Amino acid sequence: MLEPILSVGIVSDIEIPFSFQGKYLLNGAEELHPGDYTAYLIDAKIIFNGKFYDEVTFQPASDDASFTLKEVVIGIGFHWERKEVQSFRGSLKLIQENHKITAVNLIPVEEYLKSVISSEMSATSSPELLKAHAVISRSWLLSQLAKKNDLAAKSVTYVSDTQTETEWIKWWDREDHLLYDVCADDHCQRYQGITRASTEKVVEAVEATRGELLISDNAICDARFSKCCGGVLEKFDNCWEPASHPYLQKVFDRAENAISDTPDLTIEAEAEKWIRTSPDAFCNTQDAKVLSQVLNNYDQETADFYRWTVTYSQSEISDLIRRRTGIDFGEIIDLQPMERGVSGRLIKLRIVGTKKTLVIGKELLIRKSLSGSHLYSSAFVVDKSMGENAIPESFTLTGAGWGHGVGLCQIGAAVMGDKGYSYRDILLHYYRDVALEKKY
Repeated sequence: MLEPILSVGIVSDIEIPFSFQGKYLLNGAEELHPGDYTAYLIDAKIIFNGKFYDEVTFQPASDDASFTLKEVVIGIGFHWERKEVQSFRGSLKLIQENHKITAVNLIPVEEYLKSVISSEMSATSSPELLKAHAVISRSWLLSQLAKKNDLAAKSVTYVSDTQTETEWIKWWDREDHLLYDVCADDHCQRYQGITRASTEKVVEAVEATRGELLISDNAICDARFSKCCGGVLEKFDNCWEPASHPYLQKVFDRAENAISDTPDLTIEAEAEKWIRTSPDAFCNTQDAKVLSQVLNNYDQETADFYRWTVTYSQSEISDLIRRRTGIDFGEIIDLQPMERGVSGRLIKLRIVGTKKTLVIGKELLIRKSLSGSHLYSSAFVVDKSMGENAIPESFTLTGAGWGHGVGLCQIGAAVMGDKGYSYRDILLHYYRDVALEKKY
């Protein structure tokens, strides 16, 4: 197996300003000098230097050349969404997508990973955590490429959104990227080129695990991860398509010898007790040193990862749900848990309003519907403050964890690394019955 070259979608707009640091070749021929350039989309054509193209590729003329994109949006849809100036190694390809120009970075997988590890977490994380993350980021990526090729070969129509009068079930994965392999934001994996400067430790972690993948049943593992599981890992099929992966199952985020009575968090009473308390777990930490290893500066704007609360007035929640779902429920009477996963995360939630009642799922649709960006997680319980005419005045959500909770828990893994666990120990804690194999 050779190291793949990856195509990463970075930013889309009708106008793409960029600059070259070093010489580049236009479509492998014309030499372009360092400086500022702009490409425009006019009449379904990319206009660059006065010429019309369907697509255009700029290849570096030397190993130390790089390019910069001026207005890259990061944290799309999250509360900390913002624009950055970002720089990249490798080639720049401009394509047409959805009546815009999309800037795509062509980069070898291992170089991509050096940025991902620094973008997903702090580059100052412990060496064992960095190595563990290099393996799972590599595994997730190559499993997605295999899945993309498999779907294309089978000509399968991938359906992730079904709606009836009484139920709306939707999940988000990466199948909508048809013209490149992955995007550069949280929808896939955070990739910010050389903007997040890779430290020597990051480079060493990627090179020490070069070509290493998690393998299950002779296939590369779809190694998902999230910020904070809240104490228990969720199953894959409770968040995405109905496919069971034996390595993405319920796991307590504790040392093996610390596991005693395991509550069944699919039972409402057990889930409520779990969420309203603060059980011991690797990711149950307030250690600033550990958290700073995992969280970049914009992630540190989020606090209370393990347990959290949010309160909405009646006007706030009714307006929020209407805006986020596009459905007018009227005043919100109740939020009723219908089905929970093994981590206590809601898979289905019934929203009862004065005008409309609807069951929604899966977890991300629930989180999107109840927040201006993304609710920390769908592992929550609801308290109502009643007003007149049996209409609640406010709703308080008490929740656990940050993210979908499937696979490696980044904060838990950071604690394990700080406690002296090896990267293999960390991987085998979060992904069960897997093998670690070097494929290139």
